[in-house]
Amino acid sequence: MIAHYPEDPPPRWHNPVLALGNFDGLHRGHAKIIDRVRRRAGERAGTPAAMTFDPHPPRVVRPDKAPALLMTTEQRIEALGRAGMQGVAVVRFTHEMSQWDPETFVRTVLVEWLRVVEVWVGANFLFGHERAGTFTVLRTLGARYGFRAEKIDAVRYKDFVVSSTRIRRLVSEGRVDEAGALLGHHYFIDGLVVHGKARGRELGFPTANLQSANELLPPAGVYATTAAINGVEHPSVTNVGMRPTFGDVDRVVVETHLLDLSRDLYGAKVRLSFVQRLRDERTFPDVDALRAQIEADCRSARRLFGHISL
Repeated sequence: MIAHYPEDPPPRWHNPVLALGNFDGLHRGHAKIIDRVRRRAGERAGTPAAMTFDPHPPRVVRPDKAPALLMTTEQRIEALGRAGMQGVAVVRFTHEMSQWDPETFVRTVLVEWLRVVEVWVGANFLFGHERAGTFTVLRTLGARYGFRAEKIDAVRYKDFVVSSTRIRRLVSEGRVDEAGALLGHHYFIDGLVVHGKARGRELGFPTANLQSANELLPPAGVYATTAAINGVEHPSVTNVGMRPTFGDVDRVVVETHLLDLSRDLYGAKVRLSFVQRLRDERTFPDVDALRAQIEADCRSARRLFGHISL
């Protein structure tokens, strides 16, 4: 069940055990919190639930420095549900709320609206005006208002602390395989296949031109990707960029060529997952040189997919 604050009345969740955070990307660190909440909710015969914010608080507090997000709100809600959250609370973050002190937020949202019995946060979660709400503050308020507060230590993957900030940087640098390792899944965008200029078809490699609401794209280049259509994943090669050989677009386009499917995809919804960067985008002297490079890109992707499972 999805509940929106302040639009909806208090959800009737029994003994909600809450994961509190932004959960952008739903990475390995988030997964650890979610798993703990599910287990604790089971032990307490309660409802495992998660709270997220829309819009992302930095977009309200410091919009000039707000990062491009890894997920849309809809993708985040879907991912939380898929991870086993029976309730998802979406809190509308406003300038007024940004002025609340930590106790006002806890009393108004966690206690009076959600009636939480237990709250779990990540190691670095801060809340309230000027981010004054530390975990110690949350635990003190929990004792005052009758709920338990716990935290999960930072999760490390190899040499890195897993965080949405680090993953955003990896994606923005084109290091999508490393981003996927920290996420625990490939970085993906959702899109609708729209009509393009049919350049791929002219070259003998028809492409699906994707229109997406996702904010963060990898930089211009060619990527080995998978395209999920109606729940079926297809290996693909995707170009992100400006098609410099043709010079016929004025914005970044995302075009994907499916290696095992050639049917018309106009109007289809596609979840495009970025597996590995293959090369930079570059200008070719003629169409034949471009066609030869696309053939080489497809061979590279096939070799890659031959070594990993989709």
